[in-house]
Amino acid sequence: MGPIITRHQLFSVNGIPTRPLGSTGERVSIIGYGGWDSVVKKSDEESIRLMHEAIDGGITFFDNAWEYNKGRSEEVMGKALTMDGYRKRIFLMTKVCARDYEGAKKQIDQSLSRLRTDHVDLFQVHAVQYDDDPKVIFDPDNGSFKAILEAKKAGKCRYIGFSGHMYPEVHLQLINMPIAWDTVQLPLNIMDAHYNSFQHKVLPILNEKKIGALGMKSLAGQDGRIVRELNVSAELCRKYALSLPVSTVICGIQTREELLADMAIARDFVPLTEDEINRLLDISREPAKDGIIEKYKDLKSGYGCVCHGGTC
Repeated sequence: MGPIITRHQLFSVNGIPTRPLGSTGERVSIIGYGGWDSVVKKSDEESIRLMHEAIDGGITFFDNAWEYNKGRSEEVMGKALTMDGYRKRIFLMTKVCARDYEGAKKQIDQSLSRLRTDHVDLFQVHAVQYDDDPKVIFDPDNGSFKAILEAKKAGKCRYIGFSGHMYPEVHLQLINMPIAWDTVQLPLNIMDAHYNSFQHKVLPILNEKKIGALGMKSLAGQDGRIVRELNVSAELCRKYALSLPVSTVICGIQTREELLADMAIARDFVPLTEDEINRLLDISREPAKDGIIEKYKDLKSGYGCVCHGGTC
């Protein structure tokens, strides 16, 4: 898939380009602030300082999930956003893990309480990846989706979507349901292009339906194996994902150095050329063929929502 149309860079916040979020009418920064990493290896005070610096620097999309770091990610982000009007400056998303109606209702209210807000901009069903997920989530009486729709009607969120990182086929099953999805979150990187590919199977459908595509795992997970084993820089990995037709690429940022590096990539971003993309795909083709580096695509790896006994 070739570079994204450069007209999406015409608008920016503090120099960081923004893109349309599907057909919502919203625009979001081309890089997003990952919720899981937002509190890792940092005190609350350090985490809050980084979040404020990210917002001041032009990052407007903030990611989170009910389960991240046992709720600490939402709690600390909530503290950060209550200060000096920061909440009004961002597009805030969090995710619901529970699959049942009552569980989802509780998690929605817990997330809002932790985030210290009466609404988020986007609720997503988290980590949709199991064969029975569609049946369970959309059970008309006891499914979690019923709770999310009620939350939207009550003004607790503005938009709805889902995330997942294992099976493109499950994504497609949900996308083809008679639901007006606003966003879908999916893994996109130079490895995914070759193995069980969301880029090839799912992303074109999202673009066709004008659903906001939220890229994640541009470094193929938290252990940075692309950088370490393929000798491909984190900058090139980020640029590859940003060169795809996505609304934003959610980045795991644990340190100020990583924040500054990712903001610099975003501010100076120019889509990779077809030749540059092909060189990266040539490098990754052989290492990607067995899916080992993208271990989150394997159900046996333990990746998944804690509601299913895994970890995210």
